[in-house]
Amino acid sequence: MPLPELTEAQRQEALKKAAEARQKRAELRKQLKAGQVRIGDVLKRTDDTIVARMKVSSLLESLPGVGKAKAQKIMSDAGISPTRRVQGLGSKQKEALVNALSK
Repeated sequence: MPLPELTEAQRQEALKKAAEARQKRAELRKQLKAGQVRIGDVLKRTDDTIVARMKVSSLLESLPGVGKAKAQKIMSDAGISPTRRVQGLGSKQKEALVNALSK
C-alpha cells in the first residue's frame, strides 16, 4: 500500500506531532532514570499513546542500573519479544516485568 500524498502543511503538521511525541517519550525516560516514576505506574498507562507506543527495551533501559544486556535478559525471562511495544504486553508479561525489577 503506497503512502498517501501529503500537502506541505500536512507534512509539517505530522513532523511537529512526531517531534512532540519524541520529546514526551524522552521526558518519561528522564523521569524513570531519576526515580520520579515507577515502572509499574508506567505500565498501567497503556491508554496513553506516548507510553503505549514505546518499545519495552527502551523503557527498561531508561531505568537506573539496567543496560541493554540486563534489559534483554529481563525481557527474555518474561517471554517478551525484543521488538515488542508496551501496548502489546499481556497482563502476565507486565506482572513479570514488575516482579523482575522489584528484586
